[in-house]
Amino acid sequence: MHAKTPLRDNIPPEAAGQPELAAARRVLETGANALRAMAENLDGGFIAALDILSAVKGRVIVSGMGKSGHIARKIAATFASTGTPAQFIHPAEASHGDLGMVTTADACLILSNSGETPELGDIIAHSRRFGIPLIGIARDPKSTLLRAADIALVLPSAPEACPMGLAPTTSTTASLALGDALAVALMERKGFSTDDFRLLHPGGQIGKSLQRVADIMHRGDELPLAPLHMPMSEVLLLMTQRHFGCAGIIGPDGCLAGVITDGDLRRHTIDGDLLRLTAEQVMTPSPKTIHQDALAAEALGMMAGKITCLFVMAKAGPIPQPPIGIVHIHDCLRAGVV
Repeated sequence: MHAKTPLRDNIPPEAAGQPELAAARRVLETGANALRAMAENLDGGFIAALDILSAVKGRVIVSGMGKSGHIARKIAATFASTGTPAQFIHPAEASHGDLGMVTTADACLILSNSGETPELGDIIAHSRRFGIPLIGIARDPKSTLLRAADIALVLPSAPEACPMGLAPTTSTTASLALGDALAVALMERKGFSTDDFRLLHPGGQIGKSLQRVADIMHRGDELPLAPLHMPMSEVLLLMTQRHFGCAGIIGPDGCLAGVITDGDLRRHTIDGDLLRLTAEQVMTPSPKTIHQDALAAEALGMMAGKITCLFVMAKAGPIPQPPIGIVHIHDCLRAGVV
């Protein structure tokens, strides 16, 4: 039998963990200092790199070896998900046939902390042989990679955060942040919009949160619509058939004049004259509406409280407009909108 190890959560900070906390703070502060230095030293080379990346007709080929390779994979994925087609190519695989994936329509973004990684030699030579634009990211401006590159992006000369100064830590943090900076700057230059983002992220919570009202609304014959003069006995039947718990009341011009909800029915039922009235006499005028291009999350926010349905308009702005759809709070919840 082994004695149970006490939970570290029960050990007060002043009694234990101080060396580890000091090490953690050192790592974070070293990385933060490197990022500040890099931000302060950005220059025209960054803009020139953006010029190359934004003009690519094919793909951005991102490559690196070891830890730089892991960072390169993430940068390629970020480019691809933000509107810049990109692909990671492993430098060793490139030397054994994958160079055929790199065409003259592409541009290369190659990462290496030292700039002397031997496995990168063939992909660097390939880019030079066929005139493929090459952007290099490394620490030493005199390194083989940066001397060969069309654009050299120099990492800050900051120590690695590990006690021996050897494990890639600060350098990988800086490389990743520089890749993110390139991707975001490219997004802004290209005018990459929320709609573009939604098209590339249909799955997961991002895709759900970017759904539009038009994606989930009900249309056509599903809409519970009634004219102003319709007797309430018929309006009640319509509301029962459509299952939305409301009815939109349409004026002679076809525009939405008001809405009848369960609350309106209860108020007039108390008076005892509900079935002797028309839709116009019961409706609430100027109801809340939403336009079809609004985010479904906005519709959900408007319905928080007593409202369970919103009629949908073709464009933003006040009514009168003809309704083109209706969205229920349950539609938002079924779609995963939160």
